[in-house]
Amino acid sequence: MTDILVIDDDAQMRRLMARILGAAGHVVLEAADGRSGLRLFRAARPGLVITDIVMPEQEGIETIRIIAREAPEIPILAVSGSAGPGYLRMATSLGATAKLEKPFGAGELLAVVAELLEGQAQH
Repeated sequence: MTDILVIDDDAQMRRLMARILGAAGHVVLEAADGRSGLRLFRAARPGLVITDIVMPEQEGIETIRIIAREAPEIPILAVSGSAGPGYLRMATSLGATAKLEKPFGAGELLAVVAELLEGQAQH
């Protein structure tokens, strides 16, 4: 399947997403903040990035802008619970391909990921 980079400062949420995606056959890379996520992105070039919005070090909006500029072909899923819908709308206007508000279920996550990867395969 596809390598997916999950960037989230909430270790429990990051691990949960990694478990769900791993069980679906994806190889999951994990980062705890935008800065380390960006380093990992540049080194591994995953097929999809999932990033939280509110994080220490480098927050998700900046991370999204940089990844979208460097690799516009890579889909980005913005996720957030604390930032609210305004930040998620901003994320999509700045380069995120899709958004998902926390809390979300495993089925929701897998459906959005499948849709993004299918869209990428068509390009």
